Amino acid sequence: MRGIIECLEENPIIAAVKDDSDIEYVLKTDVKVIFMLFGSILNIKEYVDKLKRNGRRVFVHIDLINGLGKDEEAVKFLGKIGVDGIITTKPTLIKAIKNEGLISIQRLFMIDSRSLETGIKSIIEDKPHAVEIMPGLASKVIGRIHEQVHIPIIVGGLMCDKFDIISALSNGALAISTSTRELWNE
Repeated sequence: MRGIIECLEENPIIAAVKDDSDIEYVLKTDVKVIFMLFGSILNIKEYVDKLKRNGRRVFVHIDLINGLGKDEEAVKFLGKIGVDGIITTKPTLIKAIKNEGLISIQRLFMIDSRSLETGIKSIIEDKPHAVEIMPGLASKVIGRIHEQVHIPIIVGGLMCDKFDIISALSNGALAISTSTRELWNE
């Protein structure tokens, strides 16, 4: 985990790629950490290999890969194809991800005060390596979670401009994940 934190401290923008053209585009940027938000069991290895050959750290959102189960066997498969880590909304997968020696990122959607409370409880119980909070514009929530848990916080969703990035980082986020290409070079 230490290497990824240093990488994100140097360049806190994470490219959240949604299609083939995003992969081609991101390879022309300085972004070092990629969140794969698309693919299938038939092509995910090809994408991971391409990004890794080009010096990128690759995290696959297991919930978004077509044809891949959301279970321990899927985690093992992703580990075997060389991903650095796995993103999931399913707290039950965190242990399996960590058991494979991969970095676990738990994605949480903050929609109301109850989701904030259950999210903090889940982080404390499941102990992922990092948490991704969505939407990223929830600066008060970022600060509150940052005060209560001591793991890296990544924020994503609805990040529109440099001001959003600065706000999130100043409220305790380590990094920003965004699919907005214009922000990948900020």
